[in-house]
Amino acid sequence: MKEAARPAAVDSGIELKTGKDLISATKPYAVDHALTSWWHVLSTGTLLLLALMATFLNLPFAAKLTFSIFAGLLLLRLFVIYHDQQHHAILSKSRVVGLLMRGFGIFALSPSCIWTSSHNHHHKHNSKIKGAHIGSFPIMTKAQYLKSSSMTRFAYLCARHPLTILFGYVTVFLYGMCLKPFLTKPREHFDCLLALVLHAGIGLALIHFFGWQAWVLAQIIPHFITYAIGTYLFYAQHNFPGVSFYDKAGWTYEKAALESSSYMKMGPIMAWFTGNIGYHHIHHLNARIPFYRLPEVQREMPEVRHPKTTSLNPFEMRRCLQLKVWDVEAQRMVGLP
Repeated sequence: MKEAARPAAVDSGIELKTGKDLISATKPYAVDHALTSWWHVLSTGTLLLLALMATFLNLPFAAKLTFSIFAGLLLLRLFVIYHDQQHHAILSKSRVVGLLMRGFGIFALSPSCIWTSSHNHHHKHNSKIKGAHIGSFPIMTKAQYLKSSSMTRFAYLCARHPLTILFGYVTVFLYGMCLKPFLTKPREHFDCLLALVLHAGIGLALIHFFGWQAWVLAQIIPHFITYAIGTYLFYAQHNFPGVSFYDKAGWTYEKAALESSSYMKMGPIMAWFTGNIGYHHIHHLNARIPFYRLPEVQREMPEVRHPKTTSLNPFEMRRCLQLKVWDVEAQRMVGLP
């Protein structure tokens, strides 16, 4: 395939690193500060518990709904922190954090047994036409799509449909991260069953002891918000106008990071709630860089300062969601009639 051109550097007079040299240059940043990491884990976890507890207080419904939404955003942030710990980017030697995060993964419908394997595959095969579907959204070329059966087309479009992304709570996490892996390999993915049982048990307990409203405010809304935003972020950071996909001949790890992973522009509040996951091109370049150091890399390394971008602007979101297949001749993602 034709190799997509990397955006030109604005930093004149600087020889930009490429290949292994570029990856090596990120290694000094791939060191966490233990106290900082502990602060992010404990402060986010504490705020999440307080927000969830506030939904049970004798407050006006509008106030409880506000705390429920706040809990959903905090759950999203804690999920990104969990994601970093699974990459061994933070507190990798702490057994306490390892146990806490394993428990959180079960609570968050993303047990480490399935998350680690599928997500690591995604990092190793990001932007490849073949094999990219594991741990990510499926990609077909336009020619493959046109040659496929109607059922294959239907399944493919369903997997990438905006409603599938909006209801990621059910489609991606309850089903894709828990039920399907357990049914496929029950012994290997026993934690997936445990996650489903725990989630159902919490829901039944909330309904029995506190009523339907408590169940909706303390479980349904927070999880729905977390997984709707999280699923969209994961989709848009690899399915955006200007993204590049490759066959085996044109693929390299660093090129996949810089040309097939976006920088999602966000304000400081959303960047905090999403744990800087918007710096996705840097994260894919070196997944062991702690999330709180990603802006530092962006500031100090000229090679990553001019990435392909997207945002949470509704018009940008619409553009991303319209992309369906990879057009080999045009070397870009396109929609379908």
